[in-house]
Amino acid sequence: MTATDPSLTALANGWAALYLLYGRIEAHIERALQSAHDLSVREYSLLDVLSRQHDGEGGHLQMKQVADAVVLSQSATTRLVTRLEDRGLLSRYLCPTDRRGIYADVSDAGLRLLREARPTNDAALREALGEAAGNPRLAPLVTALEAMHPAQRNAALLPAR
Repeated sequence: MTATDPSLTALANGWAALYLLYGRIEAHIERALQSAHDLSVREYSLLDVLSRQHDGEGGHLQMKQVADAVVLSQSATTRLVTRLEDRGLLSRYLCPTDRRGIYADVSDAGLRLLREARPTNDAALREALGEAAGNPRLAPLVTALEAMHPAQRNAALLPAR
């Protein structure tokens, strides 16, 4: 294979389109969340992930699992958790059975903010995907997303076509 191999070029072009779509969606959602709720995409994602924890087996995530879920390094996740903790949106605590384990839990204020921000996030996602669907380079990716969860299209997560 050479650098000009058509299969590599096609793969690189596909990756560039996916990266472009992701960047556009993230920027659109970021603007909406910041404007309406003073919340970044990463902060929203962290609150969302933590809000899905529950008591019982497998119900709580260790900080490494949280970092993996929000696609950040452990140190960046720790800084993000600290910022949200300083705002009163979550708290940290030691695992009762393993003192090395640290968990984070969303506060009532964090849950309220998440409930308020969820419609903004979902609307911004729909808008960004709707705009992308009109771009010939990005439309196949939007179609692929729709095919992954066709029932959710009616639940207002993806734009109707």
